[in-house]
Amino acid sequence: MDTRSAPTDHARIPAILECRDLVKRYGKIAALNHIALSVQPGVVGLLGPNGAGKSTLISVLLGQTPATSGHAWVLGLDVQRQQRQIRRRIGFMPENDCLIPGLSGTGYVVYAGKLAGMSHADAMQRAHLVLDYVDLAEARYRPAEQYSTGMKQRLKLAQALVHDPDALFLDEPTNGMDPQGRQTMLTLIEDLGKAGISVLLSSHLLPDVERVCKHVVVMGGGSVLTQGNIEDMRRPHPTQYTVEYVGPEDAFCRRLLETSVAVAARSNATLSIELPAAGEQRLVLAAARDTNTKLRELRPKRSSLEEMFMAAIAAQTKHS
Repeated sequence: MDTRSAPTDHARIPAILECRDLVKRYGKIAALNHIALSVQPGVVGLLGPNGAGKSTLISVLLGQTPATSGHAWVLGLDVQRQQRQIRRRIGFMPENDCLIPGLSGTGYVVYAGKLAGMSHADAMQRAHLVLDYVDLAEARYRPAEQYSTGMKQRLKLAQALVHDPDALFLDEPTNGMDPQGRQTMLTLIEDLGKAGISVLLSSHLLPDVERVCKHVVVMGGGSVLTQGNIEDMRRPHPTQYTVEYVGPEDAFCRRLLETSVAVAARSNATLSIELPAAGEQRLVLAAARDTNTKLRELRPKRSSLEEMFMAAIAAQTKHS
């Protein structure tokens, strides 16, 4: 069997990317350490600290950097043998500025379209459309080097969209942006996902990933540490619970405290509590009975994406 044959996709929708035993070395340093990965269509977060291997992985997948060993596919296309086809179907937004001095916003996006194989007329038409989409219509004829940081980031997104790609690889798309600019960029990414464009969002900013992504891949030290649906990966906390209730708040809270249940916060008939030990939910039920309080919901708190991320990094550090 040819180990380089494209993976079988039972759903008949090719994965955004798939890697088998992918390695990239720089001398003795393994930037990618035997990566095995499959990322299905959708908006997917690629998380990791600086130096985790995120940018190297994207560079290898786009054919910018050859792998040392192993195999990879993008949208079912072989990275080693079908680089041109991949670049026609993928829009790439690099982390670093890649603007060409002297070109206007329109000129830059048109140039990117022509590099993707579009005619000048088609590239010009699409450039105006995508510049409108990223809210750069009024600045389209200004030299791109005069743009603010947020405008430059949106211009890079425009050039990634100009050739109407099937998927986007975005490397730190909110890097250097102010809070308002970040929200604007994330809204654009959400809209693209709703329009059916798959997005691989590489970032070290957990709130950005948590807002727009349902799935996540966590990398560290050149390896994939964990991956999956974010909600499925957020584990229930053994002692921290949220309580929704109807009844006398002060009396209920006092009774909880008397039974060693800590009340961390209270708001609008909702309490955040911590049990003295796992499995002690009976204390809450007893406090409710004693104070004639009706419980509407008693649910465990789940770990945040940040807690999940830190746990993955800690586990890697422990075993390295």
